[in-house]
Amino acid sequence: MARHVAPEDSALVKDLVALSEKNKKLVRSSKYTAPADSSITVRSWKMAENKYYVVPSPFPTLARGIFTVEQPGGEHRIVVRGYDKFFNIGEVGWTTWAALEQHTAAPYTLSLKSNGCIIFIAALTPEKLLITSKHALGPAGSDKKLSHAGAGEGWLRKYLTQKGRTEADLARVLWEKNWTAVAELCDDSFEEHVLAYPPEHTGLHLHGLNESTKAFKTLPHAEVDAFAAEWGFIQTASTELPTVAAVRAFTTEVGRTGAWNGVPVEGFVVRTQVAPPPADASPRSAPPYPPGASFFFKVKFDEPYMMYRDWREVTKALLSMRGPKSKGGTDGMSVQKLPKGKMRRAETQAYARWVFEEIRRDPAAFEQYQENKGIVAVRERFLAYLASDAGKKALRHGAESSETATTSGAGTFGKTVIVPVGIPGCGKTAVAIALADIFGFGHTQSDDVHVKKAAPVFLKNVTDLLKKHDVVIADKNNHLEQHRSGLRTATAPFRPPVRLLALHWSIDDEPPATVHRICSDRVTQRGANHQTLRADAQRTHEDVLWRFLSAAEPLAPSEVDAVVEMELEEGLEDAVRRAVAGCVRVLGLADPPPERVEAALARVRGYAPHVKKPDAPAGKAVPQPRYYALLPEVELQGLLAPVLAGTSPFWDKLQAGGRVAARPHVTLVHQNALHGDATPEAQEARGLWARCAALDAAAAFRFKLGHVVWNERIMAVTVDEVGDAGDAGSGGAAEFAAALPEEARGRLHITVGTRDANVPPVEAKALVQAWRRTGDVAGAVQSVALGGVVATGRVRGLHM
Repeated sequence: MARHVAPEDSALVKDLVALSEKNKKLVRSSKYTAPADSSITVRSWKMAENKYYVVPSPFPTLARGIFTVEQPGGEHRIVVRGYDKFFNIGEVGWTTWAALEQHTAAPYTLSLKSNGCIIFIAALTPEKLLITSKHALGPAGSDKKLSHAGAGEGWLRKYLTQKGRTEADLARVLWEKNWTAVAELCDDSFEEHVLAYPPEHTGLHLHGLNESTKAFKTLPHAEVDAFAAEWGFIQTASTELPTVAAVRAFTTEVGRTGAWNGVPVEGFVVRTQVAPPPADASPRSAPPYPPGASFFFKVKFDEPYMMYRDWREVTKALLSMRGPKSKGGTDGMSVQKLPKGKMRRAETQAYARWVFEEIRRDPAAFEQYQENKGIVAVRERFLAYLASDAGKKALRHGAESSETATTSGAGTFGKTVIVPVGIPGCGKTAVAIALADIFGFGHTQSDDVHVKKAAPVFLKNVTDLLKKHDVVIADKNNHLEQHRSGLRTATAPFRPPVRLLALHWSIDDEPPATVHRICSDRVTQRGANHQTLRADAQRTHEDVLWRFLSAAEPLAPSEVDAVVEMELEEGLEDAVRRAVAGCVRVLGLADPPPERVEAALARVRGYAPHVKKPDAPAGKAVPQPRYYALLPEVELQGLLAPVLAGTSPFWDKLQAGGRVAARPHVTLVHQNALHGDATPEAQEARGLWARCAALDAAAAFRFKLGHVVWNERIMAVTVDEVGDAGDAGSGGAAEFAAALPEEARGRLHITVGTRDANVPPVEAKALVQAWRRTGDVAGAVQSVALGGVVATGRVRGLHM
């Protein structure tokens, strides 16, 4: 049945259609036959997740979850309308605490962030409902498994029966109001997430009623609760506060334990509205909405939610390592191979050892773990173990006896040394300068020490400053264990003991190419404003960064007394605020006034080093790259382990032998192809070489990873559909991709690994070319589709 559609709503859908036809990687849609009425085709829209952060937005709507139908006459009706994308504190410029103070208005309604999957319920017709998950409806796939939408529908039917209502009753209300009901499916019997839900809280938690329009309009929480009570949904717990300061104080207090009313929580969604902007507001801090519009942000907690999530991912990683012959046991598994970024907590180290033995002892208990079944039961068993004497001993072992590491009297500290841990370009010095300015900390930089044996001088500078300051920042990369232990040894004579507080920029949570890109760009942007490491025509800073990436040793919890986890991708303002919050929490300091922080940020922006090492002599020849390649921002272990677990003995050998490429690349053209002046191949290679040189490090590409392909000697991932990344940094990528020779496209690949050092990596090229021509020939070549994984990367000239 057709209904009146507002012109702006129909225009929105037409804009989505046009954008999807122009750039399928930015916006795409899927069509479904409506289960309630096979004559109606429903279209689900999905936008590229990373583009929600871009300002101005490339999308005509910020909705996450939008389903439409085309009515007679060509009008498009929005049937289902989810929330607009909302962000965590500090995640974007308009969700810093300062920006929220300026741009939002009371009241602030905090609703519990449910830990399940989203379900939308709307009226397809005045008598029929459309029930979907975020982007899909109907069965889960060809096997007709119960989908998220199907599980949500089951709970809704149960509620209607309990209330003596019918589908038509609910459809009529939603049709008349033009509402989308937004609920969270929390049902551990269907799918477990991180937090457990008891029977009384299992089902559909209603947390929103949205108008199904282009503009984001959502009803007040009191009306949502009333609707939930009327129709049988579980109400979402909430509280209302009058100011941003009250929100911050409340969430800070809850965040100390990660529990509210005695129950572990993931965080809160805060619902407010946009206020008229003040005259002096920064454009960066303004939300992308007009005054009076609905506006959401979220506050998420690290503990215990993030720790529990790490335990889940650690278990899945171990299970994915098992070889096909393990028969559910532990063959091929290794705690040492787990991602270092997830192993920082002593509890997680103890968990990893415990769950390894549990998989060995009772593999049947983990048969459905990868399908999100049994997660809570395993965790509860571990928590019970942790409370036992054996568990407490294991936890002490996980912390590697921090009491001994911090000398006698541990737990009672005098002075503090702040230990940045990262690589060049993380932002260590910028944060250090700000902290020194805000709190009056002592600050010494290793880059200011220009002598042959700099380490002893730097350590002496630290201890000398400790005689004058209660807190000293030891500004050095400290990326090696020996640097951290050197600080521990140098400060050991102090009484009471000196606390080591790490500001930790982890490089294990992102692919190496991503870390290198971020840090390299920052080194380039700062220009000559550094004592030693400066970008130059020879691009020596890039080689230096690769050496740091290769040499860096993970920070163990036992090496320091406290850790503030920093975020590599955060900008200056957010990084400083994160470090300030960490110092306030760990050192028991008072929150500095906002104007003090702003003044420190201004000082950082105007900073210049007092002493600089002279530049290298001019005129030095720029070394010729050996080849040009795309550096994909992917981590092969994490990408392939879930796909190949139990299916490829060769993959198991590569993992066991440590032969999976840590720094993957996609060769575009090699220096060897340039020889032979008269051949068409050499001429084409020289043309490609010149185009690569012109785009070196300047253009962002996006490409599809098609299949993982292997034989008994080598494994590779095929690279398809190379194009521009669709953002401001793509410059020239589209033209480059369009001009890429067909022969070059056919051989693009990532070499995953070789059987041993005697197998040259170049064999992957022939393997991929043969597979593209003939596929699996008599079982000699095996392949598995990767399901359309998309990666990004840049062209770089490489010498290694």
